[in-house]
Amino acid sequence: MKVAKLYRFNDICIEEVPVPVIGPGDALVKTKACGICSGDVMPWYIEKKAPLVLGHEPVGEIVELGRELIDSLRVTRYASPFNIGDRVFVHHHAPCLECRYCRRGDYVQCETWRNTRLVPGGISEYILVPEINLRNDALLLSEGISYEDGTLIEPAACVVKSFQRALVRKGDTVLVIGLGVMGQMHVLLAREFGAGKVIGADMIPFRLGKALEFGADHVIDVSREDLFERVKVLTEGFMANIVVVGPNSAEAMQQGIGVVSKGGKVVLFTPAKPGEKLGIDPNFLYFRDITLVTSYSCGPTDTSEALGFIKAGIITAEKLVTHRFPLEKTAEAFALTAQARDSLKSVIVF
Repeated sequence: MKVAKLYRFNDICIEEVPVPVIGPGDALVKTKACGICSGDVMPWYIEKKAPLVLGHEPVGEIVELGRELIDSLRVTRYASPFNIGDRVFVHHHAPCLECRYCRRGDYVQCETWRNTRLVPGGISEYILVPEINLRNDALLLSEGISYEDGTLIEPAACVVKSFQRALVRKGDTVLVIGLGVMGQMHVLLAREFGAGKVIGADMIPFRLGKALEFGADHVIDVSREDLFERVKVLTEGFMANIVVVGPNSAEAMQQGIGVVSKGGKVVLFTPAKPGEKLGIDPNFLYFRDITLVTSYSCGPTDTSEALGFIKAGIITAEKLVTHRFPLEKTAEAFALTAQARDSLKSVIVF
C-alpha cells in the first residue's frame, strides 16, 4: 500500500509499505480521505516526530475486524458497535477512560491517550486502528455525512473543547485572532456556545471575507488597522470577553492579552515556537481578573459533540474544504497549507 512519509519538512516521499496485520481486537480501515492539520505544517513541531507517516484526521471504511470483535457480534452482553463495511471516523489518540485524568475529563493528559496512535498514519491507503482507539474514540458516519465532512470531526472537536474551556457566557463578545481553518471554525461555532458578537482578525483578505461569510459581525485587517484601537471602537471600550489566539507565537498571545476585557478570558489555542517566552505583568491579570486558558487537542466527548455540529450543517466540507489532492500530491497539499493564504482546508482524497 502507499503512504506519505515525512523525513524533513520539505522532504515528503510516497512509499510502498506492507498492509498492517491487525490483532484480535483491532480493525483495518481502508482510508477514504484525510485532512491536513495546520499544526502539522509547523516545522519545529512535525520534524521532531520524523520520520513519520503523515496525517491524523482520517476517515474510511472498515474492511477487516479482529477475531475478538467478530466473536463479540454474536454475544449480546457485549456487542461491538462496528461491522465490516461501516464508514467511520477514528481518532489518532484514545484515552483509557479510567485514570484520574480521564475521570475529570482531562483526556489529553491520560498516558494511554498520549501513547496511542493509528498505524502507520492517516495518509495511508490502509490504517490499523488499535482496539482501544476503536472502542474509546471512534464514531460511525451516518448517512448524509460525507467522508470529507468526516475529516473535520477531529479539528472541530478541538474548537469544541476550546469554547468549553473558555466558558463563554450568553451575549459575550468573542474575538478570534487568526482566521485559518481553525479560526473559521471558531467563528462558525461561537454563537452555538452563546456569543453575542463575533469579531475576526487576520491579514489575508480571502480569510477576512470568509469570516464575514461565516457569520462574523466584524473583521479587522491587522495589516492595515491597529488591533487594540479597532477592538476598542467595536466594543465601545469594553474590549472582548473571550479572545481566541490562533497563531503559534508569543507575540500573538501578548496581543490577545492586550485586547481582552476586564474579567475576560484569553484562550491560547496553539503552542508558541520553541524558546519563545511570554512576558506577563501579573498585576495586569490580577486586578482585571483576566484568565489565561490553554486548549490542547480534544477527547471523545468533544468528537461526539463535533459530529453533532456537522450533522446540523454548521461545520461542513462544502464550507471549509477549499483544496483536494490525491495521495501522490501530499507534498503540494502540505506546501499550500503552510503558505496560509488563499486556502482553508486541504484534504487528501483516496
